[in-house]
Amino acid sequence: MEYIPNFIFALIFFVGVSVFIRNIRKVILNIKLGKKSDRSDQLLKRARNMALLAFGQSKMIRRPIVGILHLIVYLGFIIINIELLEIIIDGLLGTHRVLAPFLGGAYDILIGTFEYFAFLVIISVFIFWIRRNIIRVKRFWNKEMVGWPKLDADLILYFEVILMSLFLLMNASDYLIQTNYPLQEEYIKVGYFPISKFLAFFLNGISLESLVLIERTSWWLHIIGILFFANYLYYSKHLHIILAFPNTFFANLEAKGRFKNIKSITEEVKLMMDPNNDPYNNNSIDQSVPDKFGASDVMDLEWIQLMNAYTCTECGRCTSVCPANQTGKTLSPRKIMMDTRDRLEEVGKNIAMNGEFKEDGKQLIKHYIMPEEIWACTSCNACVEECPIDIDPLSIIMSIRQYLVMEKSEAPADLNNMMSNIENNGAPWPFNQQDRLNWVQEL
Repeated sequence: MEYIPNFIFALIFFVGVSVFIRNIRKVILNIKLGKKSDRSDQLLKRARNMALLAFGQSKMIRRPIVGILHLIVYLGFIIINIELLEIIIDGLLGTHRVLAPFLGGAYDILIGTFEYFAFLVIISVFIFWIRRNIIRVKRFWNKEMVGWPKLDADLILYFEVILMSLFLLMNASDYLIQTNYPLQEEYIKVGYFPISKFLAFFLNGISLESLVLIERTSWWLHIIGILFFANYLYYSKHLHIILAFPNTFFANLEAKGRFKNIKSITEEVKLMMDPNNDPYNNNSIDQSVPDKFGASDVMDLEWIQLMNAYTCTECGRCTSVCPANQTGKTLSPRKIMMDTRDRLEEVGKNIAMNGEFKEDGKQLIKHYIMPEEIWACTSCNACVEECPIDIDPLSIIMSIRQYLVMEKSEAPADLNNMMSNIENNGAPWPFNQQDRLNWVQEL
């Protein structure tokens, strides 16, 4: 009978880990639906980019107050979960604070650090909740942030408060047992509790049995809550907790203003402009042509663009600096990423159900992203520059534009006129070369 709690813990733990691994595999399989793109160059520069953006959160600190609060929550979440190692060992072996005898005084420092961070996390999350729901910062209330995105953002804040509170309540009851009932063999006197000892004031006078019940209940709810939170990430914008690291590592390192051209078209244009090229010699032309120019659906995008979609934090910084959005246009770079992720999830479920993709009469453009959104973009790269983790909405916009122009000839009338003029007159104006020189005669 004494091993039943250990067995229950092992069962809950391994089920939670198994579901987490399954969800991560689904994300990876969906990302692999994208086209290949080599991002294996400049490894040192990529590692530096990841260290600065994902670990160091250098772009977050550009807005100091919010950046520091986010850094506290980020560090608190990582540092406090170091204790998971001890919780897992205790749960599997039936021990209590098993690492304390091995770490000595360092254990007290660790527990104290965990508690300070837990308290700071609760304060930071409370401020975030006020900004989102009372101050109502504009970028959190765009039209795409309704329904699930709005609820998800709030649920994350509630989860973090609950997990940190359970951690402090567990320590508070443990502290009282150690202090008031020192003869309890299992609850050895160990640890430094700078925050929970004040919380213990509200538990004074409670019997030993009740304190043990509170400590054990908090312990179980804390670990179950962490496992639940880990598996909730798949359905949440907080998947970036995991994907921010590979996303910043594989981010585009080219200059922001450099666009990626279609290779076959670039080669053809070069040949057309080469005076030494024989236009009747087919051997001088690369005959390989892509199956589709640009992207109409998620399978046409590169894998890094799909990873971008899963990594999006929905913070809205990209949309808040978008000049098109600020002037009332329908474009929201955040919505581009959210729509791409939603469509990718739909395609992934389609493949999982049918073994392969079964046409569903939908595609990314026109069913999720409207053409007027795509054409509102000024390609200024403000969204890319502002994103804290180097997500690139512009690359998706340009890929869809290529499809609309080259596959469907559905560019806006002004753009079609300009392209026709370039083709016929060698310039964007509706005058041939001779007419453009008429002003010279007047001189």
